[in-house]
Amino acid sequence: MGKVRVRQESKKLFIDFRFDGQRFREQTLLDDNAKNRKQLEQLLQRMEAKMLLGEFNYAEFFPNSSNLQKLKTHQPTNTAEPQVVSDLDTPLFNDFSDQWFDESKIQWRASHVRNVNSILDSSLKPAFGKKPIGDITKADILAFRAKLAKRKGRGATGLVSPKTINSHMSILRMVLDEAAERFDYETPYKNIKPLKLQKTHIEPFSLHEVQRIIDNVRPDYCNYYTVRFFTGMRTGEVDGLKWKNIDFAKREILVRETLINGETEYTKTDGSQREIPMFGQVYDALKTQYAATGHMSKYVFCNQLGQPLDHNNVTKRVWYPLLKSLGLTKRRPYQTRHTAATLFLASGENPEWVARMLGHSSTEMLFKVYSRYVPNATRMDGSAFERLLGNTTPTKPQKEQRHETA
Repeated sequence: MGKVRVRQESKKLFIDFRFDGQRFREQTLLDDNAKNRKQLEQLLQRMEAKMLLGEFNYAEFFPNSSNLQKLKTHQPTNTAEPQVVSDLDTPLFNDFSDQWFDESKIQWRASHVRNVNSILDSSLKPAFGKKPIGDITKADILAFRAKLAKRKGRGATGLVSPKTINSHMSILRMVLDEAAERFDYETPYKNIKPLKLQKTHIEPFSLHEVQRIIDNVRPDYCNYYTVRFFTGMRTGEVDGLKWKNIDFAKREILVRETLINGETEYTKTDGSQREIPMFGQVYDALKTQYAATGHMSKYVFCNQLGQPLDHNNVTKRVWYPLLKSLGLTKRRPYQTRHTAATLFLASGENPEWVARMLGHSSTEMLFKVYSRYVPNATRMDGSAFERLLGNTTPTKPQKEQRHETA
């Protein structure tokens, strides 16, 4: 159903309606007041009545409109209807999305800039690029999502995962909503909900399994996995950890950056900025690591050239072969973070404290992912976890070796 709207820049009324499967907007010279609105609403009613009967002639109502070019046939005739001028056409999706991207990227992290640009270039522009952005309909949006869901990907089904689909749709929604606001029309992205995501199932290691891994891993990665298992740091956080953020005096690790595509940048969120106590073996591991790499690189964990580790290379050449040799189920390295979280909770630490150690802004994610590991507890100082580690000692001395390229 069409509507009478007002252009914010001119304060003139226009008619926004659909005909022949397309969206049209016809600008008038009428000021925004009750009398003129009523006049246009009556006009719109007559238009819709003729559309219903299949007798609508676009040129009869808008003889001078540039929109006639969109229609196959038109029959210009004189009319006594309100004077109408050409509709203000919206730009192509390609052009507007480029403008939106240039205006928005100043507020994003470098990694997010790359992600958004990739989504625009690989998915959204090929699908909508040559279409005026104001002509994109809800049906177009849903058809795009259905097509995207059939692409091959890394989801459990071998196709693109719902999480990835939602990421693409979120960018599309932002572009369309911004265009609708600027050109004063109703966004077609209405009542389209994100796809439901399956609950995250974690596979943490037991404390016994953790010690087996640390005892049997390559000596030059012993310190690396000790820090990963007993701090809960994200992969990018531990790979991007620099010596300037290690405070041996206070026995704290200062999480200030994360490594993405070989470069460090600001952490995932403001809440990710935090200080993690060096529990148990972590202090000794970092002291040993400093003797190996402290004078050759700004990064705590590095290769022979002093560059940060390539986590994909480490995963394939160190992590997975180690799990296989120990007869442990193949799990992603991110399970080291889940393991730390479950050990924190199982030892009786307060969930709010655990959430801060993990860099969560609240306990919501903690309870959602680790609910069955949360006992009744009130402590929030790390003492319970410290005692847990105190009962576990390394079965072999850590060697002062620098990392070699995996």
